[in-house]
Amino acid sequence: MGKTLFILLFVFLGICGSLSAQELNARVTVNSDKIQGTNKQVYETLQKALTEFINTKKWTGATFAVNERIDCSFTIILNEVPEENSYKGEIQVQARRPVYNSSYTTTLLNFRDQQFDFEYVEFEPLEYSENSLNSNLTATIVFYVYTILGLDFDSFSLKGGVPYFQQAQQIVNMAQSESSWSGWKAFDSDRNKHALITALTDNTSDFFHELWYTYHRKGLDEMAANADRGRLTVISSLQGLKQIKEARPNSLLLQLFSDAKLDETVSIYSNASTQEKKEGYEMLKNLYPTEDARLSNLKQ
Repeated sequence: MGKTLFILLFVFLGICGSLSAQELNARVTVNSDKIQGTNKQVYETLQKALTEFINTKKWTGATFAVNERIDCSFTIILNEVPEENSYKGEIQVQARRPVYNSSYTTTLLNFRDQQFDFEYVEFEPLEYSENSLNSNLTATIVFYVYTILGLDFDSFSLKGGVPYFQQAQQIVNMAQSESSWSGWKAFDSDRNKHALITALTDNTSDFFHELWYTYHRKGLDEMAANADRGRLTVISSLQGLKQIKEARPNSLLLQLFSDAKLDETVSIYSNASTQEKKEGYEMLKNLYPTEDARLSNLKQ
């Protein structure tokens, strides 16, 4: 093979590789500080196995370039080891996406799940099937993978995340039949996996999907080209929060937005007029009465 042909083939394969890149760029951390007197190597093995499981699997049929992969993190905090190969803890899941034509990344998800019990045998392969669940560990991880994908796709096109929320819903439906798995059943908690996906798919979620798309694609992504227009669009999109509260006052979607976006929203108001800030403060204070400290900059 001639040198020129070899180089062309190398470049072609590189391009193909970048076009078929996986969707997620995940960082996994397993925190075992609370666990004493056990083999710490198993936690490093688990951390590495989960990182490879999330980052090497193709989760959608969409094309992602390497620089388009979704940055996310999964932080598993282990609280106790009831018996060998059995773990009780919690998981914090975060995800971000870049804002168009800027170096800024915006948070899509910042969710703490305090019901995460699972079994894991070191070096045991991590497997997942769409038609059956054999592990609470992989079921939980895949549930959050699809939730992240749903929120990301929703931020680029109206209801673009629906297929991925449906995948997450299917996992919840199957997991409920596992009596020993926690965090999957209705009414066990108002912040578990069941509550989260129900909020994202019930009949009041349309307000959220429209808000999410307008806030990100028509608002944030516009700010590099026209900061004022982008800011006004973001501010107008917040009316969706009022619609959510009117339809379902205790909706988890309100907390989901607060955990991911409230500080950013206050920052976006920084260049608004005094009247806009006043109106924004009054609206957000009504929505989040316990968050006055986070809203304080709107009163300046």
